[in-house]
Amino acid sequence: MKPAGVVRKVDQLGRIVLPKSLRKRYQMNEGDPVEILVSGDHIILERYRPRCVFCSSMEEVKEFRERHICNQCLIEMAEIKES
Repeated sequence: MKPAGVVRKVDQLGRIVLPKSLRKRYQMNEGDPVEILVSGDHIILERYRPRCVFCSSMEEVKEFRERHICNQCLIEMAEIKES
């Protein structure tokens, strides 16, 4: 990770503002989901991308009944059903 060279204070509601230059650079728009990750004593903000509920893959993920399932897990489930 490299520092962005920007320092912001947390307001009384726990919010921070991402500078417009960063939002523009990373194509983040109002209403876009952001995932908050923790690694040791680091807090990481990352654009949210759905992961498979079974294997955590982010490749070829589809939504089914408000859950996310990757194509590979769908294939494996179909094979189980057929046997």
